[in-house]
Parts: sequence; structure tokens; C-alpha cells
Amino acid sequence: MMSCQHDYTGVDPAIAQLADLFHLLGDPTRLRIVLACLARPIAVSEIATTLDLSSSLVSHHLRLLRAARILKSERQGKQVFYSAADAHISGVLNDMLEHIAEPSTGNEA
Repeated sequence: MMSCQHDYTGVDPAIAQLADLFHLLGDPTRLRIVLACLARPIAVSEIATTLDLSSSLVSHHLRLLRAARILKSERQGKQVFYSAADAHISGVLNDMLEHIAEPSTGNEA
């Protein structure tokens, strides 16, 4: 997994990887791209059109997301389709979406 240039001296490598993963997903554009890839494999051009972004910007973010094993790619003819790397990625994101959709109980400290 790629490092996002943070100083993780003395930090458990698994924690450092997890922090990098959350850092990557903390960018709203990258998060929107990942969410667009959850339902079904989707091509760069469709991601760009759907999210009103340039194809070059989408491709840049996709490279980072693939390097972090958040997304995977599959070539079909001349097009490359992107989807969640595995069920863990889609599961975590779907769980978090459900979490933020829950009404506040007012019991939070």
C-alpha cells in the first residue's frame, strides 16, 4: 500500500495503513468516485459524466484508489471498468452510510 507522506514512526504498520486508507477516503472527490463504483463496475467516462468531473481528474484519483486496493479494475475491450476491490470496502462504506442516516437519539455525550 502506498504511503500518504505521513510520519508513522513507532506506529503499528497496520494502524499506519488504516490511517492512510481513511486519509484517501477523506477526500470528498475520491469518496464520491468510490461510492459511484459500489453498485456495479463503471467506466472512467461514466464516472466523470455522472460526477461532473474531468476524465483526467477521475483517472488520477482512480490510480491512487487502485494502489490502495480500495478499487479494482477490469479491462473489457477498450474500456476499463472500476469496482470495489472486495466486499470489505463496500460493506464498510455501506455501514457508514447507514450510520449517518440514523436519526440522532440525543443521548450522545
